[in-house]
Amino acid sequence: MINILCVGDVCGSAGVDIISRKLRRAAVKHSADFVIVNGENADQTGIKPPKAYDIFDAGADVITLGNHAFAKTDIFEMLDSDSRILRPENFGKGHPGKGVGIYSVGGFRLAVVSLVGRINMSFLCENPFFAADRILEGLEGRADGVVFDFHAEATSEKIAFGRYVAGRASAVFGTHTHVQTNDASVIDGTGYITDIGMTGAEDSVIGISVATATEAFLSDGVVKRYKCAYGDGRLCGVLITLDQKGRTTAIKTVRE
Repeated sequence: MINILCVGDVCGSAGVDIISRKLRRAAVKHSADFVIVNGENADQTGIKPPKAYDIFDAGADVITLGNHAFAKTDIFEMLDSDSRILRPENFGKGHPGKGVGIYSVGGFRLAVVSLVGRINMSFLCENPFFAADRILEGLEGRADGVVFDFHAEATSEKIAFGRYVAGRASAVFGTHTHVQTNDASVIDGTGYITDIGMTGAEDSVIGISVATATEAFLSDGVVKRYKCAYGDGRLCGVLITLDQKGRTTAIKTVRE
């Protein structure tokens, strides 16, 4: 059996601090063999190398990103040189980095894939469903299990995607909306959850300070001076257990 701990969107310095204090303890507690952390918002929008290295130092094996993958140009070189950090694969060719990595977990070949959804996202990218077909076909014979981080806004798109790859992927965990959902399940051997939640300040609006988030709503979106919130909070994620054939045998939410 292989236990994979997947940790939700790290929000700002508060989130990185929580990761630094709690990740290794959570990994030991849940007997995790491999740790995936979504670092999409470690620097509020995007991530810079210092925060990425902080997350790796805290015990992450892989960092996945999302719609803000290229928000900080400082990360471009690291995306090209460090195979442990993945941006969405369906952003296409010509961008820094890649979205698929294969890692050895005690001899088990685990593929981790970062994809981004298209509903209510302000950019163009390859259809994630077609991208998944292409990726899964390309991984045949090269990986024993495939786990997707599907970074998307719409719950409908996430659920449809999970059903679409059910029986073909080991697991799909959703990120981006920062609120942990109560639908962890196993579908045809594929572990699924719509969103694994965030890791950031508890006193916040999905990681953003209450004052700046409220200001944006009160001004009908005219004023957007978002700032990440500070303070302690929970590490949120999901624990996925795979058998040697790459099928999920158990999935449960984690809140530390």
